[in-house]
Amino acid sequence: MIEELGALANAIRWKSLVAIYTAGSGHPGGVLSAAELVAYICLERLEWRNGARNTNSHFVLSKGHSCPALYAAAADCQLISHQTLLSFRKLGSPLQGHPNVLTTPWVETSTGSLGQGFSFALGMALGYRHRGAPHRTYAMLGDGELQEGQVWETAMCAGHYQLDSLCVLIDYNKMQSDDLNENIMGLEPLVDKWKAFRWHVIEIDGHDFGQIAAATKEADETESKPSVIIAHTIKGKGISFMEGSPAWHGSVKLRDQELIDALDELGLSGEEIQSSLDGTIWGQQ
Repeated sequence: MIEELGALANAIRWKSLVAIYTAGSGHPGGVLSAAELVAYICLERLEWRNGARNTNSHFVLSKGHSCPALYAAAADCQLISHQTLLSFRKLGSPLQGHPNVLTTPWVETSTGSLGQGFSFALGMALGYRHRGAPHRTYAMLGDGELQEGQVWETAMCAGHYQLDSLCVLIDYNKMQSDDLNENIMGLEPLVDKWKAFRWHVIEIDGHDFGQIAAATKEADETESKPSVIIAHTIKGKGISFMEGSPAWHGSVKLRDQELIDALDELGLSGEEIQSSLDGTIWGQQ
C-alpha cells in the first residue's frame, strides 16, 4: 500500500506542476503540501482505481485552488485522460482553476470561495444521515481558509449534531497567500478551538502515510463527534526551492528552468522533462 500511495503522491506533484506550467498560472505550494493527503483519500477512501470509484465515500476539496492535485490523481487513476491535464485553466476546458461539478462530475461540488466547500460537505453528511445511508464524507481545508467565519459556523453545526460521519483534513502548512498565517491572522491554539466546537481532534505529520492511515481509521471509528485531522505539512513539499516559501502559494507562472529543476528533483528523465516543456508529454496537442 505504501509504495502505491507514494507513487501516486509523486505523480500528483509532477503532473500538477506540468499542468500549472502549461496553463501559465496556478497554485503549486498548496498542491505540493497536500499530495500525500490527496493520494491517500483518492486511493483508500474514494477507491479511484482503473476508472472506478467508491460512491459511498465522498470528498470535497474546500481549498479549491489546489485542484491540480485532484486532477492529477484523477488522470493517474484513469478517471480522465492525461492529455486533458494540458488544458488546465484554458477556455472551454473541463479542468478550470477551481473544480466545476458540471464539467468534472466526479467531484462532489464546485469549490473555490473559501469556507463554502466545508459547508457543502456538512450538508451532504447530514443528508445521508437523514436517509439512513452509511456514507462517509471527507473535506480538505487549507489553514488560511480557517480565517473564514463560515468555517466556524459549519464546525459549530457539525459538533452540535454529533455528525460522526464527517471528517475534515486540514493542510496545515502554516502559510497562505503573501505570508505566514501568524502574520496575517493567527490560528493558534488550533487544537483547542476545534475541541471547543465538540470535535474529535487528531494531529499528524501530513506527509507520513502511516500516520494518515491511522488517523483516518480513528476518525472512521469515532462515534458521536465529527473528526478533524490537523495534518502538519510543508508548503511546496518535494521541491527544494519551493519548500517553506509563501511566494509559491499562487498566481505563479513557472519559468522553464524552474520546471526543469522541479521535475529533475522528482525523478523524471531528461526526455520526460523536455516533453513536459514542449507539451508532448502525453501526446501532441
